[in-house]
Amino acid sequence: MTKAPGRLAPFAALSASYFAHVGFFNPYLPLWLKDLGLSLLVIGMLTSVPAATRLFAPYAWGTLSDRTGERVKLLRWGAGVALVASLGLWLNAGTAWLAVVLLLMFSCTSAMSPLSEVAIAQAVSKNGVLDVRRYGRVRLWGVFVAGAWFDHFGVRHFPMWTSLTLLAVLTSTWFLPDHKEAGHAGEKSQPVWPILRQRPVRWFFAAAFFHVLAHISINVFFSLYLDSLGYDKTTIGLMWVVSVLAEIGWFFTQGRWLPRLSLPGWLVLVGGVAVFRMGVTAAFASSVVVLAVVQTLHAITFAAHHSVNMALLSQHFPGRLRGRGQALFTVVAYGTAGVLGGFLGGLLSSAWGLASVFWAAMVCGLIGTLCAVRVWRLQRSRPGAAG
Repeated sequence: MTKAPGRLAPFAALSASYFAHVGFFNPYLPLWLKDLGLSLLVIGMLTSVPAATRLFAPYAWGTLSDRTGERVKLLRWGAGVALVASLGLWLNAGTAWLAVVLLLMFSCTSAMSPLSEVAIAQAVSKNGVLDVRRYGRVRLWGVFVAGAWFDHFGVRHFPMWTSLTLLAVLTSTWFLPDHKEAGHAGEKSQPVWPILRQRPVRWFFAAAFFHVLAHISINVFFSLYLDSLGYDKTTIGLMWVVSVLAEIGWFFTQGRWLPRLSLPGWLVLVGGVAVFRMGVTAAFASSVVVLAVVQTLHAITFAAHHSVNMALLSQHFPGRLRGRGQALFTVVAYGTAGVLGGFLGGLLSSAWGLASVFWAAMVCGLIGTLCAVRVWRLQRSRPGAAG
């Protein structure tokens, strides 16, 4: 049974405001930092700050939520502090100041992502099935409208967009039903180390690390790369729209495709496609047609990769182990890879240009694919083998 639309409206509002914020912030943060006159190395370091928060913030918020059961109140506090912190972006007080502001902002907003994923699945679903078309319109609004605005008025309004979208997030949290959940601090937990000792699990984490490390080139340096090639802000936004549409298409039809390969087989496939995508982006990004076509591969290299990873995590970390398995995956794949990718990408682009970042990403994708092949072979020869 689905809930009444009126009861779902606050969750839909939270999802809409959060994804509108993320939709414009991630693509245009590097361009705004460039507009401030910062070097590519500094931009790489600052854009790795959000990834750095994934090394600690999910654990901290998750533990606090488990102990208190006050998830909605914590969301309100997080959104409020993030909004106040965003006002610091209005001040041009130097690189260290920006790093502190971004660290505080993302330490708070990192708690919103898991709830937003659950909330949007509840709010825009029919009989428990996510309506990805409505989900997609929310994401596309943030990317496309912001691109048109920045193209016309310039990226100097980036701080204003940040504060306004976070204000919308904060406002939406005050309409959520304030239900306190039972805490789980006293529950006995199972050890996670025996799972991590299994060879397929170790190779799975290695494959995830190198695959995401390759994709940091897209998340952090793609907009800068296109800007250096002379693309305007609207076209850059459209390239992001293409990738989001591809992502939506995958989630809408994945039930048709996933059964055609084993999960480790999919892991190898998405790795190989990522190698191709990064190489083509490095070599042929000056062609808008080629670029648009290769952006559709986001359906495989990101969306399919995400689905397969979540399924494999559920297999390797069942029951009470699932939360810690997800947290470990976030730290290894998105936290560590995000920090290293931003820093190393900044070094590479400063020394050899932005195209070099995508050539390096192709190499990382290849290493990730080889790790995925190892997972596939281990699972094929000894299903569930450990050690």
